Amino acid sequence: MGKTAIMKIMERAAGREVRVGERVWCKVDLASARDFGGANCVLQFEKEMGPEARVWDPEKVAFTFDLQAPSHSEKVSNNQKIIREFAKRQGIRHVFDINHGIGQHVMLEAGLIKPGDVVLGTDSHMNLLGAMGAFATGVGNSEVAAAYVNGTSWFRVPQTLKIEITGRFAPGVSMRDLLTRIVGDLGAGGMDFLAVEFTGETIDRANLAERITLCSMVTEMSGKVPLIMPSGEVLDWMTERAGAEVIERVKTLSADPDAEYIRVLHYDVTDLEPMASCPDAPDNVKPVREIAGTHVDQVHIGSCSNGRYEDIEAAWKVLKAAGGKVDPGTRVIITPSTTEVQLACVKNGLAADFLEAGIVFTNPTCALCTAEHYGALPAGDVGVATNNRNFIGKVGKGSHTYLMSPMAAMATAVRGVITDPREFIQ
Repeated sequence: MGKTAIMKIMERAAGREVRVGERVWCKVDLASARDFGGANCVLQFEKEMGPEARVWDPEKVAFTFDLQAPSHSEKVSNNQKIIREFAKRQGIRHVFDINHGIGQHVMLEAGLIKPGDVVLGTDSHMNLLGAMGAFATGVGNSEVAAAYVNGTSWFRVPQTLKIEITGRFAPGVSMRDLLTRIVGDLGAGGMDFLAVEFTGETIDRANLAERITLCSMVTEMSGKVPLIMPSGEVLDWMTERAGAEVIERVKTLSADPDAEYIRVLHYDVTDLEPMASCPDAPDNVKPVREIAGTHVDQVHIGSCSNGRYEDIEAAWKVLKAAGGKVDPGTRVIITPSTTEVQLACVKNGLAADFLEAGIVFTNPTCALCTAEHYGALPAGDVGVATNNRNFIGKVGKGSHTYLMSPMAAMATAVRGVITDPREFIQ
């Protein structure tokens, strides 16, 4: 019987063969922590090991400042200072400070992530790095601090679900709509501790932004890790940044043709329509047309799910097709995922068009995934966002949020009520 991708990745990290359900120790290729939680990792490591202790390999440790950047309080500033000073003492070079953006995206752009890498992070959506074939997982501060000691961590080898995707998206429909459909079909526990391989002709054609979007909400279905091995232009992009080793890893770590899966699902996107996650859960899914006309107070486009250039460009095209202005009674915020994305928006004129349309175009951060950032919703307000979670109170107590694609979000921003983007994109 052949092996799935996650089995091959874990065998590489464990240095031996593994079985599904077995608990194994794996070598960690990168231990990352963000500004939210990173200081606790540092303090716990030094408390347990002593202030003079050294991390096992400073080249395999990274810090990202993305949740509260720039800092909005003295407490956050002090935590960020703890991280900066620790990195300086330890000789850790990979410190992506407040001027970089969302950690997972920044580390991809920096070439720190390769297919088959085992990556730990203090972010529950760390596993979206599976879009590049990495076994990345969100863990607690203690697990990251423990990895600093000798560069290992233990995992249970998961079973694998395979999802094959075919067809082409119609105008106004995108990978986010497919993802939302899958979340609605499987529910919050539909991928409970499973690895998930996404395959098929639609995936082969997908760009980096689409692959990230597809992997970004596996956490919301309780999945362990999504996996898409790089191919086509995405493989070229990754090889340019991470080195030629990427090509060989794709060859050796891809699933065998006769690999065994717990289940195989098929989706054809040809007739898919715009979808939305309604309040107050990601799996409360309905077609956008069924909730069209719902009043909205604020729209946010960004996050680790939909903050890449292609996501923002898709929203821009809707804006231009709709006349270039948003509803004057609707607050609209767009947040690029990284400085690289932000610069592309500036150079290609998107940022100027957004500002002229009455949109707030911010620096790159995780932004409105939580109420800890500028733009939090007041009680009673309704928001539309491209984030990955819409639990009640997530971006403000007493508020409610609909999740949808950048195109649907911008169509809504133009009208001030939930709007099917196909009204503007034909």
